[in-house]
Amino acid sequence: MTATDPLKALRDEVRAANVALATRGLARFTFGNASAVDRERGLVVIKPSGVPYDALTSDDLVVTDMEGSVVAGTLRPSSDLPTHLELYRAFPSIGGVVHTHSHYATAWAQAEREIPCLGTTHADYFHGAVPVTPRLTDAEVETDYECNTGRAIARRFDGLDPLRMPAVLVAGHASFCWAPTVSKAVEVAAILEDVAHMAYDTLRLNDAAGPVSSALLNKHFNRKHGPGAYYGQPGGRS
Repeated sequence: MTATDPLKALRDEVRAANVALATRGLARFTFGNASAVDRERGLVVIKPSGVPYDALTSDDLVVTDMEGSVVAGTLRPSSDLPTHLELYRAFPSIGGVVHTHSHYATAWAQAEREIPCLGTTHADYFHGAVPVTPRLTDAEVETDYECNTGRAIARRFDGLDPLRMPAVLVAGHASFCWAPTVSKAVEVAAILEDVAHMAYDTLRLNDAAGPVSSALLNKHFNRKHGPGAYYGQPGGRS
């Protein structure tokens, strides 16, 4: 693509996000993908299906409209594109989506268990237990599987704020994370894997461990993300 490409900056950010999934150990082989949406143009930039992260260039990325029709790129988009599109439609406040099969988050998804908020590290980023979807029905799997995955997530988030709970576990599958930007969504995925690992180890050490109090949960989440947030420095430096 040329320097005049209006999506160049977004392409570069999406490429960097996909590469970061591999370099941060969140996606082995090609087990993950990241996308971003340009709301003004109604376009989504996403990783092509099956292309190794170390071989990925910005020009390899696929651009689609919000219905999934390819408008730029010669490669096939990620097979998870329909799920990403469902999330963008369901959650207008998000700008990037990341899907990985990172080890501990995936283990919780396969166990069909939400990740309880057992400590303040979790509470700093997720306002409560990370939810898990119900299983898809056989009919949902056999027809429009990826779309139905996104719809199941949207149904699970009825009544939840996706920016206060920026991650979900899909039963029997793995995690999806999101944020206002795709770069931030990668950070959410990394933090999700850490808290999934911590929760697993905590319950192995003490299977009677319970969630933190509502007061501690609210304190830690709101000091970073609430209207009176005071953690870090102005301009985003932490």
